[in-house]
Amino acid sequence: MAGNRFRYGQWRGGPDPLAPPYDVRAAVDAVGAEVLAGGSLREALRDLLRRGLHGRNGLDDLAARARRLRREALRRGDLDGAVTRARALLDQALAAERDELRGRTDEAARFAEAVLDNLPRSTARAVQELSGYEWASAEARQAYQQILDGLRGDVLEQRFVGLRDATRAAADPAVQRQLAEMMRDLNDLLARHARSEDTTDAFAEFMRRHGEFFPERPKDVDELVDVLARRAAVGERLMRSLSDRQREELAGLMRQSLGGRLAGELAALDANLRALRPDLNWNRGERVRGEQPLGYGEAADALGEIAELDELLDALDQDQPGATLDDVDVDAVSRTLGRDAADGVRRLRELERELRRQGWVTRDSDGLTLSPKALRRLAGTALRRVFADLTAGPRGQHDLRSAGAAGEVSGASRPWEYGDEQPLDVVRTLSRAVRRAGPAVPVQLAPADFEVVETERRASAAVALCVDLSYSMISQGRWGPMKQTALALSHLMATRFPQDALQIVGFGREAAPLTRAELAAVEPDLQQGTNLQHALRLAGRHLRRHPGAEPVVLVVTDGEPTAHLDPDDGVAYFNWPPLPATIEATIREVDRLTRAGATLNLFMLGDDPGLCRFVDAVARRSRGRMFTPDLDDLGEYVVSDYLRARRGRR
Repeated sequence: MAGNRFRYGQWRGGPDPLAPPYDVRAAVDAVGAEVLAGGSLREALRDLLRRGLHGRNGLDDLAARARRLRREALRRGDLDGAVTRARALLDQALAAERDELRGRTDEAARFAEAVLDNLPRSTARAVQELSGYEWASAEARQAYQQILDGLRGDVLEQRFVGLRDATRAAADPAVQRQLAEMMRDLNDLLARHARSEDTTDAFAEFMRRHGEFFPERPKDVDELVDVLARRAAVGERLMRSLSDRQREELAGLMRQSLGGRLAGELAALDANLRALRPDLNWNRGERVRGEQPLGYGEAADALGEIAELDELLDALDQDQPGATLDDVDVDAVSRTLGRDAADGVRRLRELERELRRQGWVTRDSDGLTLSPKALRRLAGTALRRVFADLTAGPRGQHDLRSAGAAGEVSGASRPWEYGDEQPLDVVRTLSRAVRRAGPAVPVQLAPADFEVVETERRASAAVALCVDLSYSMISQGRWGPMKQTALALSHLMATRFPQDALQIVGFGREAAPLTRAELAAVEPDLQQGTNLQHALRLAGRHLRRHPGAEPVVLVVTDGEPTAHLDPDDGVAYFNWPPLPATIEATIREVDRLTRAGATLNLFMLGDDPGLCRFVDAVARRSRGRMFTPDLDDLGEYVVSDYLRARRGRR
């Protein structure tokens, strides 16, 4: 229509419908960055869902909102409002009755006044004693009846939301008989269900007769039990939240208002529901405080909201083994936190499912973990970081485009490239210079004239990378560089040198072989001990399984040996300072590797004098080398040393 004017603003109706979908690769990279920085793999995956991608709409945001709403519910009002209201109505009834009796002169009036004057101070007991009292005042009788009918209606409406106009219906004796009959049939049905009998037909008949009380239309007995048990647990939670005096008062008023038959059936129903759903918080009370008195229904609503928020917080916590985002009730999130929060949960579910669908994560009994596909991406990232350092450093290019790295001369040559370490082919280099500049003395050489000798690489190498997993590695900030180095080396060998055999050995008080997945998820060894002897023994076993390969042993550690395996029982023995027996046992393994021709190089992270002396002695004894890299250079040192060592020095 001509002349219409429109105003545009920020979208506020939930998630942005034009927002791009989650980039799952970015999510994997975010997890990988945390792992390479030394974080726990499982914690990194949990943090991804807690923070949300790009730090928005994560589980932590939703949990913070739920906790804020819970605090507000705890300040909603005074749970004793039902008793307070009953006391006010009772005082109103007594005042009206005394006014009526004061105008009478008969003995019956004086006797009635004496009854009123001697009522107990307890509201519940006073209401009970007045149950048979003949009220002289119609106003007083009406106020007294409001105490019973109002509380009865509140209780029944809280338990059976399908009860229309609960206060009026509960005052009708015919409706009370119908309610008692329904609860009797319900208790019979639940008793049969508890005995594991087939209740399909009985449930259908029950819903045909009494379905009006259950607008939720449960599909089976289990759904019916869940609905009723949650309401019953809220009622019990309300009683537990009161003081002893308040609880006694409210319980007495409820017995009086419900009457014997209804009260008995309701008590039996609560017992059946409690037996069928013992997992609910039946015995938990809350410290609800506020100035506004809450009636029974209002108090139950507040506690029901708190209970729902508690369940939601448990689901959002995701710390239980096997927990998934499918455990989060999106409808409950929408009811308590709003539609935008429910949309946030759905997006996180989509992210988790997409990560699983595309093969980036898998789920085991402990929760999510990175798949081999994701680990390859993570290791590739680590290797790119290392090669970036190599390229920037003085050693030059190291992605090995050469036909051969070292070994036997093949007889061929090729133009020299920056970073090559092969020997120069002097004859071909001079020949190229003469052809370029002509015969002259002295011969003028240019970079384009150089040629290097091509060599045949040895067939394979057997590499054992021994990494220290002791607690000092993480406490000193060395855990991340160690993981990054090991992952980078494993990816380099898997992609560029598949004929080589790598064994990663982690050692703390004891040593154990680690796969790439285990390395990414490994946690520090909280036990004291650095058992290099055990690690070298496992390294020797790996080398012996590959007798035709070039043997290479690389050790990354920040502490001297403080543990060794007892030769008699094989149990790890720890002592600080190191015992001579520990040093001797470690040196024996060093000598075995040396006799096998292994290259043994040690990368020392730390400047402890004892560690320096030990590492220097081992390097000299094994004719290996000792490195003291900065943490940022560890990957560069280890990868470069592997490339150098695999060329063969036997």
